[in-house]
Amino acid sequence: MTQHKVMIIDDEKIVGDMARMSLEQEGYLVETFLSAEPALARLKEEKFDVVVTDLKMKGIDGMEVLRTVKGSYAGTKVIMITAFANLDAAIEALRADVHDFFPKPVKIKELKASIQRALDKP
Repeated sequence: MTQHKVMIIDDEKIVGDMARMSLEQEGYLVETFLSAEPALARLKEEKFDVVVTDLKMKGIDGMEVLRTVKGSYAGTKVIMITAFANLDAAIEALRADVHDFFPKPVKIKELKASIQRALDKP
């Protein structure tokens, strides 16, 4: 069985660390980033199955990550998490073809289920 690669971009280190530990126990290969710039550079080198990104970050935000991934990495699914969940942000993300959208704090069980659904979807 191929190991699925998941990228997590969140400016709160604890969020990335907790998600990584939890997902690695499920057998995923996980890389975490505190900002979008190095994450997007890494995407150019390596294919990821799922990108989990925070919406509000300094520099490149989650919407920009979503648009970049959708524009350049067709098979990669994007899941967005945010402490600033509002209807406008959710609608904008859905229009840009986000796979899922979660308010923080995201329950790791829900995130795992969403990642699994993303992987099951062609």
